[in-house]
Formats: sequence, structure tokens, C-alpha cells
Amino acid sequence: MHRLSEDISSRKLEALVAYLECKTLNAAADALNTSAVSVHRALHSLEDSVRCSLFRHEGRGLVPTEAAHTLAGVARDVLSRLDRGIEATRIAAGYASDRLKIGSLYSLTSHVLPELIKSMNQRRPNLQCELILGKSRHELLPRLKQGQIDAVFAEILPGDSDLVSLPMFEDEPYFAAPLSSPLAVHETIVLSEHVGEKVVTLAEGPFSAVQLAERFKNFHPSVVMEVQDIFTQMNLVSSGVACAVVPGRIRAMYQHLVRFIPFAESEGASQTMGLSIMKARERDPNLLVLTSVARIFVRERETRLPSV
Repeated sequence: MHRLSEDISSRKLEALVAYLECKTLNAAADALNTSAVSVHRALHSLEDSVRCSLFRHEGRGLVPTEAAHTLAGVARDVLSRLDRGIEATRIAAGYASDRLKIGSLYSLTSHVLPELIKSMNQRRPNLQCELILGKSRHELLPRLKQGQIDAVFAEILPGDSDLVSLPMFEDEPYFAAPLSSPLAVHETIVLSEHVGEKVVTLAEGPFSAVQLAERFKNFHPSVVMEVQDIFTQMNLVSSGVACAVVPGRIRAMYQHLVRFIPFAESEGASQTMGLSIMKARERDPNLLVLTSVARIFVRERETRLPSV
């Protein structure tokens, strides 16, 4: 395979094209935002690299030869292809494309994500936001790292150096009871006092039966059903099937159907919820807008009394 000289660079090819189009060193330098000396040096270096004359010297001027025009034609094609290739590569990687794939937990779609996507549409009306839902952080993060999605809204945990995370709010768990349940009259609840209580849990994530047993070691409920998503779980609670331990962020959607009882202080096990993106992509224009929108959401939320 024939290998090009390492001295032939895109900068030198740009200098050649600019000189042939602008006719003078000064005009070419202005077009490239550099100096005439730098353009002159690039042209002579390019001659050395291709090992043939590209210019005739007439006084202090450089007159391009037929060889220079031939190389300039090739250079235009190469530079154009390279530019298109880089753009296609960035789009394939999700950089500055017209589509933003946002991963989110189901429980954040009732209030948080609609507000953020609405704000994104106002700032970038031509940007199409695609929402990809997951049951847990552990389901979404691998897809983020593989480049299948661009950002994740989920629980933030420390220790992942590949991520840049923006905490958005602290979310306390609640005990959700049917309105008809005797527990609905409680102002607070101590889980250890309700061993054997029938509950519906999620199949995965921090509110699964396994995770609840680890987080609340003195709570030994009777798990009557495991479901795949929080909406099914809440519908079962509202219909009186059983109780549940749920994230507080779901309250706004079901507060008229379910009694949400805060835990006693000793039961607290809050989650830090927020936005996570790959550190390697933190300067991506679309993600910069998304991060800005998320920061505004945080500031505005601090001024509102109702919690998400």
C-alpha cells in the first residue's frame, strides 16, 4: 500500500486551495486567519512533500503551475470528503446531531422529564428528543457508556470517573397505602412495626424486594407481587391490592388515589436524583443545552413548595 508523506497535512492543502482561489498570500492568509508568512511556508513545504514544483517564481510572486492546479483539485475533494466524514462521525456518536436520546426512569416521566423536554424544545426547536425508559439506573448506564443514549436521568451514585453528574433533587421514600387501608390514617410510619404487611414491589432497582430488604433490614413484608414498572405498582396500590415502598417523586401523580405516608426519621433512605452524561461528551452542544435546562429546573424548583 502506498503511504503518503507525513508532511502532507490538511492545513497545507487548505493553504494551497486558498492561495489559488485568493490569488495573493495576504488574501489567502486572511481567509485562513493566519499570516502570509505561514501560508508561504506551507506552500513551499508542500512542494517538498510532493517532490515536484508547484509554482514558478516571477519577481516576488508565486505563479501556480498545472501541477498545482491538479493537486488543488484533489485537495478540494479530499478536504470536502474529510469534512463530511467528520460530520457523519459526530452524528453517529450523537454529537451536535438533530436527535437527542434521553434515558430516564419511569418514575421521572410524571413531572420532571416533561418540563425539561418542553424547555429543550423552546431552546432548540429543531432538536428531536427521544425518550428511552428503563427500570433502574443499572439498566440505563451501560447504554449510556455504549453510546446508545446521550444522557440519563436517574439516581446518582459516587465513584464513576467516566461520568459528569448534576444532582437535581433529594428524593425521600414513602410508604404508599390504599385510601381504604387502616394505615392511611398514620402521619408517619415505622416499617419495623409492620412486619408481614402485604406489599407490591418492583422487579428491579432500589425498590425491588431484594433492595428493600437491604435498605430496611427491620422491615419483613409479605411480597404478594413483583411488577415491571412503577405505574403498574401504583395502580395495584390504589385498587387496594397491597401497600408499597415508593419514591416520593411519584406522589404528584397519585396523591388523590393513594395515601403517601412519610417514614419516621430513623427510616430515611433518600436518593440523589439527577442528570448524568459521559465526561468525554460534556462539551457536546446539545448536552450543554440539556445541562443548562437542568440547572434552571433546579433553581426554579428551589422556589416552589410542592416537591416533585
